[in-house]
Amino acid sequence: MTNSNKEKQNIFAAIDLGSNSFHLIVTEVKNDQLLIIDRMKEMVRLASGLDDKGKLSKESQQIGLDCLARFGQRLKNIPAENIRIVGTNTLRKAKNGAEFISRAEVSLNHPIEIIAGREEARLIYLGVAHSQSVNTDNRLVIDIGGGSTEFIIGNGFTPSLTESLHMGCVSMTLKAFADGKLNESNFKIAELYARLELQSIENNYKNFGWVHATGASGSIKSIAKVLRAQHEQSETTDPYPGITTKGLQWIIKQMIKKKNIDSLEMEGLSPERQAVFAGGVAVLYAAFKVLNIKSMNASDSALREGVIYDLQGRFKHEDVRQRTINHLIKQYHVDTKQVSEVEQSLSSFYQQIQSHLIIPQTQLNAEQILNWVASLHEVGLSIAHNQYHKHGAYIIENSDLPGFSRQEQHRLALLIRAQRRKFPKKEFKQFSKTCDQTMTYLAILLRLSILLHRDRSENSLPKINIQAKPQKLSLQFPKGFLEQHPLTLVDLELEAGYLKAIKFELKFK
Repeated sequence: MTNSNKEKQNIFAAIDLGSNSFHLIVTEVKNDQLLIIDRMKEMVRLASGLDDKGKLSKESQQIGLDCLARFGQRLKNIPAENIRIVGTNTLRKAKNGAEFISRAEVSLNHPIEIIAGREEARLIYLGVAHSQSVNTDNRLVIDIGGGSTEFIIGNGFTPSLTESLHMGCVSMTLKAFADGKLNESNFKIAELYARLELQSIENNYKNFGWVHATGASGSIKSIAKVLRAQHEQSETTDPYPGITTKGLQWIIKQMIKKKNIDSLEMEGLSPERQAVFAGGVAVLYAAFKVLNIKSMNASDSALREGVIYDLQGRFKHEDVRQRTINHLIKQYHVDTKQVSEVEQSLSSFYQQIQSHLIIPQTQLNAEQILNWVASLHEVGLSIAHNQYHKHGAYIIENSDLPGFSRQEQHRLALLIRAQRRKFPKKEFKQFSKTCDQTMTYLAILLRLSILLHRDRSENSLPKINIQAKPQKLSLQFPKGFLEQHPLTLVDLELEAGYLKAIKFELKFK
């Protein structure tokens, strides 16, 4: 590997497709330190583009796509495996989000992951924690985005409580300040909306407790800048106190004096933040009052930095996704011996046919997915044996799984659903043609591996050769094996029937 290629391997990039703005961060790892070498940010206000039917307007989509076209140019020389792009609240909610994501992936030539609210919270905490001094005290982190606000309490680099509430600077502005007026009535309405959201976490967070409070995101950094500017203009010689209830009350009074969002000009407030500033202030003020926050400092790090640290962890064999898998195995009392047997057969089959598969590696890490699904295919047994494949699919599809994107969870759930009986071919059609083909083969390999270990025998299986052709798999067993295992032969014949229904041929001898 040339020095130039080595240097490229140390370059990592993350894009945060937020509801208010899109962020790109490019970093370099030197001597185990993460150095930021480039940042790009554009206000796209994607959340404002949602209509009353929950669909993104064509205009808002185009603004986002134009932004990503510019970001894409910056990614061209960075290794694909060192890039991670995540979408948050608005793309979680938008009914036509898949349309935007599909076009954006073409523009960027890279897959986009939609992450759940609690996963977003975990990554935010990771980014903030790495930017703060190490201590043993509990830390509260709040990140006000465009469409959601994340609340996290953690210690060190480990979050203990993570929540994502449906309020943000854009959504709150649209709810409480849609008429553009800045008055006491509108701020009271905003506080009421926020209190209703905070009600679900109030007692739990107060009881858990924290020592330090840190804010992330553009809204909180803008609030901190306005308060700093006011502090510097005042005659006080006290050190800068950060964000306090008193400071927030002062900001609200100043905004009410301005009367209208269009007239909102304050020292320290950028013009691009002006339109959604009131919504962000209202959310934070309500959080201070409900959670009894005394003061807060603002962090420059947030979701995108957390994505980078999480991505680096995968290269260092510190992948949080494997910890999640291990937790699920323990939680649902999975038979680890059976998992090991199925996993060995799956790995053997995959190694033999992978050269015949067209696998879009940027969209699907097939071998990794097979390892995960082998570990989780029996989680549904904890509920009932009848329809356990459907129970397992439901668990994986709907659980909070740290480290996993929604797409990864969906693929795992679908493979678990497809492990036995009638093949759910229609559900596979939602993927691109290439991804559908690969997922179908993976599902069939899983079905065969489970079938061959159905008796949970102590005896290991002999070497079984497998060959792949389009819409066809052929299994070659050792001489006399099927005659000695008549139940396996019957199972294979039944399986051939299931696959015939999807025009897939299974041969064995």
